[in-house]
Amino acid sequence: MTMPESDESHPKQAASGSWTEQLKAMMRRLSSSKRVTRLFGIALMSAAVLAGFGTYAAFTGATPLGAGPSTLVVMIYIDLIIMLLLGFVVARRIVALWSDRRRGSAGSRLHVRLVALFAALSVTPAIIVSTFSLMFFDLGIETWFSERVRTAVTESRAVAESYLIEHRNNIRTDALRMARDLNRDARQLQLNNAVLNRTLEIQLRVRDLTEAIIFQGTSREVLARAGLTLLLEYEPVAAQDLQAAANGDIVVITGGADDRVRALLKLDAFTDSYLFIGRLVDPQVISRIEQVRGAAAQFELLESQRSDIQLSFALAFLVVALLLLLSAIWIGLTLATQLSAPISALIGATEKVRAGDLDARVVESEGDDELALLSRAFNRMTSQLYSQREELMEANRQIDGRRRFSEAVLAGVSAGVIGLDRQGRIDLPNRRATELLGMEPESLIGERLTDILPELHAALDSARLASVGRPVEAQIKLNAHGETRTLFVRIVVEREAGQLQGYVATFDDVSPLVSAQRKAAWADVARRIAHEIKNPLTPIQLSAERLKRKYLKEITTDPAIFEGCIDTIVRQVDDIGRMVDEFSSFARMPAPSMRNQDIVDICRQSLFLQRSANSDVEYSFDGPSTPLILRCDGRQLSQVLTNLLQNAHDAIEGRFEAAKARGEDESTQDKGRIALSIQAEDGHVRIAIQDNGKGLPTEQRERLTEPYVTTRKKGTGLGLAIVKKIMEDHGGSLSLDDAPEQGALITMILPMIKDLDQKESSDDPSEPSESENSSPASSNQSSKGSVTDGL
Repeated sequence: MTMPESDESHPKQAASGSWTEQLKAMMRRLSSSKRVTRLFGIALMSAAVLAGFGTYAAFTGATPLGAGPSTLVVMIYIDLIIMLLLGFVVARRIVALWSDRRRGSAGSRLHVRLVALFAALSVTPAIIVSTFSLMFFDLGIETWFSERVRTAVTESRAVAESYLIEHRNNIRTDALRMARDLNRDARQLQLNNAVLNRTLEIQLRVRDLTEAIIFQGTSREVLARAGLTLLLEYEPVAAQDLQAAANGDIVVITGGADDRVRALLKLDAFTDSYLFIGRLVDPQVISRIEQVRGAAAQFELLESQRSDIQLSFALAFLVVALLLLLSAIWIGLTLATQLSAPISALIGATEKVRAGDLDARVVESEGDDELALLSRAFNRMTSQLYSQREELMEANRQIDGRRRFSEAVLAGVSAGVIGLDRQGRIDLPNRRATELLGMEPESLIGERLTDILPELHAALDSARLASVGRPVEAQIKLNAHGETRTLFVRIVVEREAGQLQGYVATFDDVSPLVSAQRKAAWADVARRIAHEIKNPLTPIQLSAERLKRKYLKEITTDPAIFEGCIDTIVRQVDDIGRMVDEFSSFARMPAPSMRNQDIVDICRQSLFLQRSANSDVEYSFDGPSTPLILRCDGRQLSQVLTNLLQNAHDAIEGRFEAAKARGEDESTQDKGRIALSIQAEDGHVRIAIQDNGKGLPTEQRERLTEPYVTTRKKGTGLGLAIVKKIMEDHGGSLSLDDAPEQGALITMILPMIKDLDQKESSDDPSEPSESENSSPASSNQSSKGSVTDGL
């Protein structure tokens, strides 16, 4: 039985829970809505003002409920409720403002200052008005309940009471006198009723009475009357008053409206008869008397409630003042928010702009006040900045594209290019320029070119004086990383509107060109020398040998000297012949005969020959066990290896000779070692020869491969020149470096057969190509022409 009820209760609880959650969510949305919060605040402020007027009306009694204490208490309770709600709204706004200030929100400091300013402007007048109002109220209370006022009220009431007492005393006297006169003539008057009425009328006029009547006490029968004769019918005499009169008293009776005074007494001479007289009192006097009585009673009541009145008024005034103060603070908060919100939005948008977000915009308020104008001006400014940034970025992209294109062009040219400012400082070097100068780009930028290359000082001065488009040329020698290079420099000046803007300097490494020109010149000299010297050498040698055979026996005086001189001539002719042969070999270097050959075997054979000839040196070989096939001229490569191995041996001997010249013992010197290694890498073959000789010179090392440049006394300077020429003919390269510890390291790099097959796939292997048939002179000329074209 419980299960169905439980099942039914779950949907109800779920529905109730969902309704509660929806209500809470709705309240959160309402509380988070600025518009609803503003409307609620306006409603509370309006209610506070109305409650203040209502409280004032309750004090003054202008409400339909009157001026009772209950009405005032109700209004105070209403004021307290409105004050609490308004205080909650104001406190919530202040807490939110302080939270924004703690978080450092944009414009929060200005908002706090504005709120503080408006709060001060609101609180200060309220405090001043409240203070003076309470002071004036206390002063007014003291004045209202002063001794002078109390005396005036008391005396006024006493005068009014005296007036009424006087009227009572007068009518009492008139009643006694009138009764005495009637009692004196009682016998006569009782017998004649007409005389009694006339006598009563005369007494009425004489004593200025308004009414008079004589009636019997038991039957209430009227015996005589004068004036208002219907007195007893409309206002019968009370029994207690009649009994008092029967007892001999004079009873003075005041009317209900206190507009007349009456007196009742018994006529002793008459039988069971009573005299009842009355006199009217002025109604205005009676009204004044009542007012005096009421004022006196109210004064006494207020004086007895003086403390309660002061407390009630102070409480009501305090509540109303707080209501008005909170309303003023809420208005100040609202105005501060309205003033600071656009400024805060501007600050936030400015921060976004500072961060680079030029899409930041502020809401443009309607109207033509300064804040609206500022918002519109800010939006126009950001729009203009955005468009200008887009244009600038587009221009930068174009400039960057042109810069990359220029850098690509500058990086691709063989010449070094350097841009200079008007002071001659480097601001744009290309990669080739840094390579030629042997410096990093970062170390070049900002330096004066004349500090790096003092040789260009005169060229820069000439370029400064030259006209636009007219280059100034110079040729300098640069020593970088132990290598001397010959650079051909062109300097062009840049001018704009006649003003110097900068320079552009280009550097061409013409060292290969100079070397080729020098080689071509030496080759031409060698051909001429070989032709001019070799022709007379044979006749000289034959003549010397003939002189020796024919005249040696005939000379009797010093024949040994004669034979020695002849042998010297023959020997020197042989030496000159060998030198001429070297000249001829260098000048007429034959084109290589390319065939597929094993470079490992060539190296082994060359090393074997040198090891056999020079047993005093330790030779080593490091190479692959399998063949490395190259398309090469085996004879020429053997000559290259022989020359280099011989140079290594000579360098070792030079080290020993230098040690001997210094007086050092040869036994303390390291034994000469020459290492030959072969290694295949990246489609090339690397052949290295390392020795521990005296090493290579540091100066003019790059010229060691030029003809007739040697460091040996008996060297011709053609060995390395021939080696370099053969390496160039084979498409390889030659480098001269220092060994890691001591001596020299000569490295040769030759392309492997697959590269040469691609290079010469169109040629017949059995027939030499056009380049192979070309003479060294023509090769030098073509090299010279290509370098010249590149410049």
